[in-house]
Amino acid sequence: MKNYLILSILALLLFSSFKSDKPAYNLYNKEGKAVRYEKMLKVLEDADIVLFGELHDNPISHWLQLEITKDLYQQNGKNLVLGAEMFESDNQVIMDEYLTGKISQRNFEAEIRLWPNYKTDYKPLVEFAKDSGLYFVATNVPRRYAALVNKQGFEGLEELSDEAKAFLPPLPPAYDSTLECYASMMKMEGMGSHVTPNFPKAQAIKDATMAHFILKNWEPGKVLLHYHGAYHSQNFESIYWYLKHENPSLNIVTIHSTMQKDVSELKEENTGLADFTICVDEDMTRTR
Repeated sequence: MKNYLILSILALLLFSSFKSDKPAYNLYNKEGKAVRYEKMLKVLEDADIVLFGELHDNPISHWLQLEITKDLYQQNGKNLVLGAEMFESDNQVIMDEYLTGKISQRNFEAEIRLWPNYKTDYKPLVEFAKDSGLYFVATNVPRRYAALVNKQGFEGLEELSDEAKAFLPPLPPAYDSTLECYASMMKMEGMGSHVTPNFPKAQAIKDATMAHFILKNWEPGKVLLHYHGAYHSQNFESIYWYLKHENPSLNIVTIHSTMQKDVSELKEENTGLADFTICVDEDMTRTR
C-alpha cells in the first residue's frame, strides 16, 4: 500500500510537470499529426531538394535551419549544396570569393547586399558553408529586376542586355496566374491602385529565378537545401511549382513555418501547407 501511494504521487508529479511544460515549438506532418525531428530528418535523407520556408524574424526557424544543415551535412558531406533567397544572383561572384577565402569577411559583408538580420540569422549558415567547404547559391532575382517586372511586366526583362539576363531564368518565364500564391495577391487589402496584374508577376519572377538557380546547381546524388520565406513554398506552389514544372521527377520535401498561440495542436488552416510544419509559439522573441 505504501509503495502504491509513493508511485501514485510520483505519477502525479510527472503528469504535472508535463502539463505545465511550455514548448517553444512543435513539429507536424502534412496531415497535422505531431512528429519528432528525427522522423523528419529520415524523410529528408531521400530528398533531392529541401525547401525550408522560414519566418524571417523567427529565431526558432533560424535555429532549426542551422540544425538541419548540420545534420544533412553529416549525412551527405560535400554532396550537400545550400542556397538562399537572401542573396541575389548577381552577387554570386562575391559569395564564391568569400567562401574560397579570396576576400575577407569585412569586404564580403560590405559589398554583398545583406538583409538587416544577417548577422543573427544568416551569417551562421554562410560561415558553416565556408568552414565545411560547401557551395552556397545566391538564388534570388536582383531586386531591381523585380521592380522592373512590377512596372512593365515580364516584357520589360526582354530589353535587358545579355549580361543582365544571365542573372535571370530563361525568358519569358512560365506563369500561372490562377495559383493561389499569385491570385491572392490581387485581393490584398489596403493596396488600392498599387495592385496591378504585374504585382504578382514581380513575385513570380523571384520564384522562377530561385527555382532556376536551384536546378542549375543541383544534380543527381546531391541534396540542395534552400532557405526562403514561408510564402515562397507553402501549398506546394511558388518555387515548388517552378521546380516541378521543369523537372516533375524531383523528390522535393517542403518545410513550412507558422505561429500559433497554442502549439499543442496544429490549426486546420495551417494543416497541409507543406510536408512538415514548424509551429512556433506566437510570443517568441523576434530577431528584427
